Amino acid sequence: MLLTRHAKERLVKRLVKRRRPEKIYDALWHFLDRARIIELKKGVFAFTDGRKTLVCTTLECERLSWEEILERVSKIEEAYECVFYDGKLFSFTKPSKFLEAIPPGEYCFYVNKEKRVFYIGSQPPYLAITFRPARKTERD
Repeated sequence: MLLTRHAKERLVKRLVKRRRPEKIYDALWHFLDRARIIELKKGVFAFTDGRKTLVCTTLECERLSWEEILERVSKIEEAYECVFYDGKLFSFTKPSKFLEAIPPGEYCFYVNKEKRVFYIGSQPPYLAITFRPARKTERD
């Protein structure tokens, strides 16, 4: 799960109350553990717990082995927002250093050099668009 700047601001306002990225991602994963998923339309999903809703879209990713991912990110020298969804790890560091904490295997890989975000996980990444109060149809 990757976050737009708007989604981060909404999470801080409605869920976390602190701006530290580690706290934001911890609260996000705790929310996702208790939420159910609803497909709004093709490629757009809502994760809701009945009170709040996180609206997301899917991102295109590549399925690569750990070694291939390491080869691709070895040239990156800047710090990125690195997310490992399976282990619920988040860090703001160089992607090659972040990969040291991840077990070898085959993963979905996504990197955006403009926004400086790096995602690795067994499932394709979601891009969180906004976090809002749940609508009447989403409350059960």
